Amino acid sequence: MQESLIVVLVVCAAFLSSVPCGYLRQNYKKYSFMWFLLIHVSIPIIALLRISAGLSWRVIPLTVGGAVAGQITGGIINRRRKQNG
Repeated sequence: MQESLIVVLVVCAAFLSSVPCGYLRQNYKKYSFMWFLLIHVSIPIIALLRISAGLSWRVIPLTVGGAVAGQITGGIINRRRKQNG
């Protein structure tokens, strides 16, 4: 049970650390250096969290999914803010 809670917390941290990157990524031209950097900047943070929590490599797809969801959410927030104001 406790390992499941840790996995959920790490996936949530992956999501939350990727939202600002996804938000900022919308301001740059697709495939530019900064666009690429903002996609990948949260990956070392997520890997460090996973390793320090003692989770196995089997959790990687969940954390990547959380990071992708955070990128998409951040982009949606940015686009809606630009539309509304």
